Amino acid sequence: MAEIFEAITTWYMAHINYGTVFILMSIESSFIPFPSEIVIPPAAYKAAQGDLNIYGVVASGTAGALVGALFNYYIALILGRKIIHKLSRTRVANLMLINEHSVDKAENYFNKHGKSSTLIGRLIPAIRQLISLPAGLSRMKLKDFILFTIIGSGIWNIILAILGYFLYSQKELLQKNYHVLSMAMVVIGIVFIVFLTIKYFKSRSLNNYESGNL
Repeated sequence: MAEIFEAITTWYMAHINYGTVFILMSIESSFIPFPSEIVIPPAAYKAAQGDLNIYGVVASGTAGALVGALFNYYIALILGRKIIHKLSRTRVANLMLINEHSVDKAENYFNKHGKSSTLIGRLIPAIRQLISLPAGLSRMKLKDFILFTIIGSGIWNIILAILGYFLYSQKELLQKNYHVLSMAMVVIGIVFIVFLTIKYFKSRSLNNYESGNL
């Protein structure tokens, strides 16, 4: 998985445009774990250089997030709660950081906060990718779902875009500390992969334990 993650990141850094921002944000907003923090800030950095338009970056990122969210929404709407929970116990789902506990957590969050959770939830890393599932399971009105998802995703992408712009304003400092920053990015990547691995084995152990008690 580390090699795949590195390959996608390297490819994206060499092909940053509105289309690739849209594609990766669609992926990030669906089931596949790919951090938006790697997508929006570099695109905003290029916008600060004049290669892209910052509004275009935010718009394409938000549109991608909406598409990914709609994918999750309709999957839940069509399959239903029983099948979604069954799928969350599979090895493939666990590899993508999805397990029954995370689905329950998103569903409880949705039940507690109502339809506004599809807005607030877009700002919470542990909830962001999965909040669309309970929205689909509860058959939330599509127009409300789209509106709240756009607002929540838009706010998150604006925050990340501002971060990218800030980095450009500090480009001289970045150039002086390029090697240190490169090592930091490597460490962050390793930590992310370790996190994925730990989550996978923990969810696998939990599933095996629950199966043994059934």
